Amino acid sequence: MKSKYFFVGALALLFALALAACSSQPPAPTQAPVADAPTQVPCPTAVPCPDCPACPEPVVQNVPFQDQWANSPHNDTTAEAFNHWNEADPKEVPTSCAKCHSTPGYQDFLGADGSQAGVVDAAAPIGTTIQCVACHNSASATLTSVTFPSGVEISNLGSAARCMVCHQGRASKVQVDEALTNAGLTEDLDTPNADLGFTNIHYFAAAATLYGGETMGGYQYEGKSYDSKNQHVAGYDTCIGCHDQHTLQLKVEQCGTCHEGVTSVDDLKNIRMAGSLVDYNGNGDTTEGMSFEIKGLQDMLMQAIQAYGSEVSGTPIAYSIDAYPYFFVDDNTNGTVDDGETTGYNAFTGRLLKAAYNYQMSIKDPGAFAHNGKYVIELLYDSIDDLNTKLSAPVDLSSAHRIDAGHFAGSEEAFRHWDAEGEVPSSCSKCHSASGLPFLLANGVAINQPLSNGLACATCHSDLTTFTRYEVLDVTFPSGATLAFEGNPDANLCISCHQGRESTVSVNAAITKADVGDNVVSDALSFRNPHYFAAGATLFGTDAKGAYEFAGKEYNGQFKHVEAFDSCVECHNVHELTVQADKCGACHANVSTEADLQTIRNPAGDPTDYNGNGDVKEGIAGEVAGMQAALYTAIQDYATNTEGVDPIVYSGASYPYFFKDTNGNGTADADETVSSNGYATWTPNLLRAAYNYQWVTKDPGAFAHNGMYIMQVLYDSIGAVGGSTTGMTRPEVIAAPAQ
Repeated sequence: MKSKYFFVGALALLFALALAACSSQPPAPTQAPVADAPTQVPCPTAVPCPDCPACPEPVVQNVPFQDQWANSPHNDTTAEAFNHWNEADPKEVPTSCAKCHSTPGYQDFLGADGSQAGVVDAAAPIGTTIQCVACHNSASATLTSVTFPSGVEISNLGSAARCMVCHQGRASKVQVDEALTNAGLTEDLDTPNADLGFTNIHYFAAAATLYGGETMGGYQYEGKSYDSKNQHVAGYDTCIGCHDQHTLQLKVEQCGTCHEGVTSVDDLKNIRMAGSLVDYNGNGDTTEGMSFEIKGLQDMLMQAIQAYGSEVSGTPIAYSIDAYPYFFVDDNTNGTVDDGETTGYNAFTGRLLKAAYNYQMSIKDPGAFAHNGKYVIELLYDSIDDLNTKLSAPVDLSSAHRIDAGHFAGSEEAFRHWDAEGEVPSSCSKCHSASGLPFLLANGVAINQPLSNGLACATCHSDLTTFTRYEVLDVTFPSGATLAFEGNPDANLCISCHQGRESTVSVNAAITKADVGDNVVSDALSFRNPHYFAAGATLFGTDAKGAYEFAGKEYNGQFKHVEAFDSCVECHNVHELTVQADKCGACHANVSTEADLQTIRNPAGDPTDYNGNGDVKEGIAGEVAGMQAALYTAIQDYATNTEGVDPIVYSGASYPYFFKDTNGNGTADADETVSSNGYATWTPNLLRAAYNYQWVTKDPGAFAHNGMYIMQVLYDSIGAVGGSTTGMTRPEVIAAPAQ
């Protein structure tokens, strides 16, 4: 109880002390009234997030051909082609290489990255291959033309243009000539120049090989002509026609459709087509594949290069396929590049550089034999031939061949005449293009046709799996006559072209239009060229009236030799075009070669001296040649002695063949055989005689095709221009057999 009161008292005491303390302080300031706290508003309820929309389906579920591309050389991440610059400083693919060695560079070149097309503006980063977007973009989709190192643009290429942007090489004849010009070696081709380095075409320049003389990927020698684009069968004459564009592999299984026995890539090396039957490398083997023909010529060219290096340049030379700059000084003269022989060749002459360039061009396109084998053969042959001019022991080319038989000689004038125009006109396309005759047979009309390297399989064969030929039942000749080898449509196919382009009818039409006497000059007259190899018209004689037949004279008709040897395809090999002379020996003694044919006199022992030279044992070829020579003499005498007629000379190699003999020496001099000096003072008789002279000249087998007919027109031509036929005998006319 005591403690309770104590506690209350203590509490009272403390209260008193506090009150006393407060009373000793100044009064507290007046404070603003405290506002009431705001009423708490509950947080709004959050709107639930909408469900995420489903992701759109990808435009391409699975990238097509990705696996094929991923395993192709275009995506070989270990290849030197995509790693060469990994240690460079800076580490980038330079503008000079980026176009073909990186995806950004290829896109840059096309302008697919928004930059200017046709040039690489910036170096490309390392680490890329040729990826899908390189070829699949809006710029590549419209790419149809490509410009080659020579500056030549090839158009209308389609999708193959994407391949050819890179597979064209980096040099051409143009760059080689520029190098020689810069070195001052355009005239002096045999003086070594240490500053003249090797010009390298680069690798896999397949498109340059394919287009041949058109793009000048090889070094093409002045004065020579070359095959243009290799035209294989339709559908297999472009990059992507023969190669899978993603795997890059060849479509070998499709090659076997036409090429028997081809089941692998190696088998392609054994292919030799019927239009390639000459011995190109001269080793005597005309059955080996074209790749081996090229290899033989490559070996021959290397022999010539090394001989020239030692003998003319004075510095032995050797080649390495794997080491830049490929040609080296051969210190130990053993013909190979050994360890330690690292000095790039430093004694190039202009002549040696051209040949070395062509050697490398043929080596660095391992498919050259297929891309355009004949173009490569021409380059190799010409390179050897050029080096040979300076060698004491030239490489033997006597058995080698540069070109094929006429139908397949794509480098020759018969197929290259229209290169500048870019197509063969309708008036010539039937016989001077690969596609002209089939088009005419199918449509009954000729139109302009693409240029070609001679005739092709499809020119004569209507089916390339069975190799059946177009069936031609009859043929209309320039005279208007419709003729045929009865029951022999294959021979009719031949004479669709081998018929000439003029006739007695057209020459008479020109003379009638001039309306002058036989020996009067007329400005309205010009030479009528019968054209070349008109064997069919010669053989059919007066039935075709191809040669000029004089009024009031009679002439032999079709020459019918013994059965089985009286048509084109029975006497000639249809692909080699050579006469099957070995078969002639069965009847004609001592005949086994084509040259022996000129000794044939049929009937044997015929005592008639047709040309009046006193030799009754010479072959009919000799009789024809003697009479033809007499005609030329008569033509020149007539031109010299006829009023208003200028002296005349003939050149079989120069159009328009007959020229004014300005110096009167009787021979065709170089300054006279130009078109501006073409002969112009024609009379009707001079035209008739000159026409027949040309006819016989341009059918070199006329003596065999219809020798008696030919001598009849020659005999009459000599008389027309006042020449002497004394001692000559005009062959008798053989009546056509009764039908």
